[in-house]
Amino acid sequence: MSTLLSYPGVYIEEIPSGVHTIVGVATSITAFVGRTPCGPVNEATTITSFGDFTNQFGGLTDTYPLTYAVNDFFANGGTQAIIVRLFNAGGAANGGAANFSAGTLNLLASSPGTWGNNLSAKVDTNNITADVASQYSQYGLGVGDLFNLTLMETVNGQVVDTESYYAVSVKSSAGPRRVDVILQDQSELALVLSPLPGSNPAVAAPAPPVAPPGPPAVPPAAAPVPPAAPAVGVDSQSLQLADYVGDGKTTGVYALEQADLFNLLCIPPDQRDPMTGNTMDTAPAVWAQALSYFTAYNKRAVLLIDAPLLWGTPAGKTNLLNNPTTALTPVLETSGPILRNAAIYYPRITEPDPLRNGQLYEFAASGAVAGIIAQTDATRGVWKAPAGIDAGLADAADLEVVLTDRENGLLNPVGINCLRSFPTIGMVVWGARTLRGADILEDDYKYLPIRRLAHYIEESLYRGTKWAVFEPNDEPLWAAIRLSIGSFMQDLFRKGAFQGTSARDAYFVKCDNTTTTANDQDLGIVNAVVGFSPLKPAEFVVLQIQQIQDSSG
Repeated sequence: MSTLLSYPGVYIEEIPSGVHTIVGVATSITAFVGRTPCGPVNEATTITSFGDFTNQFGGLTDTYPLTYAVNDFFANGGTQAIIVRLFNAGGAANGGAANFSAGTLNLLASSPGTWGNNLSAKVDTNNITADVASQYSQYGLGVGDLFNLTLMETVNGQVVDTESYYAVSVKSSAGPRRVDVILQDQSELALVLSPLPGSNPAVAAPAPPVAPPGPPAVPPAAAPVPPAAPAVGVDSQSLQLADYVGDGKTTGVYALEQADLFNLLCIPPDQRDPMTGNTMDTAPAVWAQALSYFTAYNKRAVLLIDAPLLWGTPAGKTNLLNNPTTALTPVLETSGPILRNAAIYYPRITEPDPLRNGQLYEFAASGAVAGIIAQTDATRGVWKAPAGIDAGLADAADLEVVLTDRENGLLNPVGINCLRSFPTIGMVVWGARTLRGADILEDDYKYLPIRRLAHYIEESLYRGTKWAVFEPNDEPLWAAIRLSIGSFMQDLFRKGAFQGTSARDAYFVKCDNTTTTANDQDLGIVNAVVGFSPLKPAEFVVLQIQQIQDSSG
């Protein structure tokens, strides 16, 4: 008892419940990795709408298939995405970023790309008065040390974005008012290209006086900073495997380590076929690298793989149907249990391209499928298979290949999820298996909803039990862990995530001296064992119909 009993009477103490609530993590945050017209490079940037994507990464652009995949994601029900922009400068100056000037102040576009060629800047001293300067006297700034900077992005003669910075300076003593510091912290358009000029760029340098006869004039103490050599912005060259791998730590696909959490990963094709306009393929080595990243960093996420372009041709489809396992092998370049964290969808979808007069082209389906998964999670739960008559494809005009029931029956047993078109119902996702979903493998994670439910439980418990670290490793801690995890699992059971008519049949939580031995305690280890009985999707609904003989006569 913590209350000091100093007088006879009634004392009230509030006692903590001891229950540590575990909150379930998000389940459908989708990461996209590839090229965009603009935006930060090798940074994991969260967006919540296609409008956000347009503002930060340039929006729909006909030479970048990733932009169409992101649009499909939000059109089909996605709500949160993480964008990692990759860029192959190919040796261009400034890494492909444009530079420009405002007087003697040299500026650099905040990110590479031809978009930076539309930037301009102007400097003025409007409303810079002694009263304004007095606010910054602690930095040794006077009226002549301050100026205003305006950055503009102009497209086709129209200003589409403007940033204004009031009362900034180039003096080294200016502290937070120094123009390079302010642009670094606040600007989405430009940065200062070192070095800073020695004086206010708004004041034109006076013409040098004519030297009188006799000894030459003494040169100035410091020459003014000349304008930077012009360098135009260039767009990224086609991405290579090295661009996706990056440094193996913080760039390429590994830039996703900057994100707190993501559940799905899409790596759309990097290019469109210049002849047909259809999206091309993502290299199998890129898929393999992404799965290696999952393994190396213990990521609880699913990679959505797009069917190769070849499968959309008559010969490719025939070969796929005749030899599905053989056709699938070169797409992956990897095997084993890691394929539990991947799913492939076939065929591609046909959509009108608003940037090419609404003409129909074939696009990779991963972005649309990710959106459908997000919508299913929101309406039914992560344990519901993201497939069926409610998993309709929005904005799709057709499918690259129309499959029959028999053809679907050849692909489903090897783990290839099909997109189908049915009368009245329309185009839907008609498969929910992982790439370990082949019948011959008999894997525990054959079905996508089971794998994703396991990811959800693992990630939620991993984050929700950190309070137990450094607590005394004995029965009170074990009981608290059982209570905390048990409450979380019971909530899932009530929502219909597990099989069984009772909690005893649906899940179990063990954390006691049978899971944590005396040796474990000496090593500072506490073990909790959690089991659950997942719901398996009803892929095959068999109706047995019997005719009853009328015996009344």
